[in-house]
Amino acid sequence: MREITASGQTVDEAVQSALEQLDTTRDHVEVEVIDEGRKGLLGVFGSKRAFVKVSVLKNQVEEAETFLKEVIQNMNVEAEVSTTVVENHVTFDLSGEKIAVLIGKRGQTLNAIQYLVQLAINKDGSQYYSVTVDAEGYRERRKETLEALANKMADKALSYDKEVALEPMPAFERKIIHNVLQQNSRVSTHSDGAEPHRRIIITP
Repeated sequence: MREITASGQTVDEAVQSALEQLDTTRDHVEVEVIDEGRKGLLGVFGSKRAFVKVSVLKNQVEEAETFLKEVIQNMNVEAEVSTTVVENHVTFDLSGEKIAVLIGKRGQTLNAIQYLVQLAINKDGSQYYSVTVDAEGYRERRKETLEALANKMADKALSYDKEVALEPMPAFERKIIHNVLQQNSRVSTHSDGAEPHRRIIITP
């Protein structure tokens, strides 16, 4: 965290001096008044300067983006990162030549990266963020695949009149399956097992 101590004739002047030195604005810092100072006689004699300590607040999103870029670099992949923030949800969209390496089999590598970024962005942060790490529209394609799988497996459960267990998948993917099959009154779904091997069971 960057911080400096600055002085001025008044607290406001001291803060302004610190902001100029840190090249930032008031809403991005925390101010601690060390000494309010004193005007003195006629504003000159016996006057005492004000001192403040100004600290730049941590930007969780920027730090998470830096962390993500380091992870990608350590995997020897060159990729561009585009960041979108909507309220408390952050989407990091990756694009590049070797993007398949970052996605992995059935998105397992991408899911692992997303999990790490989720931990990084909320480490010591004042605000909680949920995170999506996407790669050239993979999440939407995966969602369509899961929706088709859900309907296919529901048909199978009904056809054989017995429970059907799906492969283990992360919570946000299981949610897609649950949501799709909630609209099918002929089957019910529940999750079974412990993470990371938790799976959905479809019951007629």
